[in-house]
Amino acid sequence: MQATRILAIRHGETTWNAQARIQGHQDIALNATGQWQAQRLAQALAGEPVRAIYASDLQRAYRTAQAVADATGAPLVPEPALRERGFGIFEGRTFAEVEAAWPEHARRWRERDPHYAPVGGESLHTLRARVTEAVQRLAARHAGELIALVAHGGTLDVLYRAATGQDLQAPRTWQLANAAINRLLWTPQGLTLVGWADTQHLEGAARDESAG
Repeated sequence: MQATRILAIRHGETTWNAQARIQGHQDIALNATGQWQAQRLAQALAGEPVRAIYASDLQRAYRTAQAVADATGAPLVPEPALRERGFGIFEGRTFAEVEAAWPEHARRWRERDPHYAPVGGESLHTLRARVTEAVQRLAARHAGELIALVAHGGTLDVLYRAATGQDLQAPRTWQLANAAINRLLWTPQGLTLVGWADTQHLEGAARDESAG
C-alpha cells in the first residue's frame, strides 16, 4: 500500500488561547488573529494537491479548515473524532484557576497521568484511542494521496507522539502552534514524522498552547 501524506494542522488562535483558558469541547470562535492565520495558512497551501480535508466539528478548527478548502478546492468533511480532549469541569478556566481550585487534580494533569480524567472529561488513554482510530480510518481511504487534518493541540500532540515513539507521559518538547503546518506519512504500520511546526507563513504570529 502506498503511503498517505498528511497535513496535520491546529486551528487558528481564539481569545481563549490568548487568555490561556482551557477550551476542550467548548465551541469557541477564531479571533481576528486566528482568522488572519487561517487565511495565511490557506495561501501557503493553495498549491498543494490536497485530496480531502477532515476537520474537527468545533468551529475554531472547522473555520480554519474552510479557508484551506476554499484555497485548494478540496472537499471539507466534519469529523468529530478529531476534537480536542474533553476537559470537563476545567473548561472555561485558566491553568492557574484549575491549580487553585483542584490542586490534586492539577498535579495529576501536570504529571500527564494517562489514566486521569477531569470530572466530565477524557483521559489521555481515551484521547489517544479516539484520535488514532480516526486517523487510521481516514488515512486508509487515501493511499497515495495527500489529505489535511485540521484539529487541536491535544489531537496533534497524540499524532506527534505516535510518529516519534514518545509515550503519553513523556514531557512535551515540541511546538503545537496555531495554524502551523505539520507533515506526516501514514501506512498500515503507523505514522512517520516528515516535518513539524512550520510557521514561516505566519511570520512568527503563532501561539504555542496545548489545551485548545
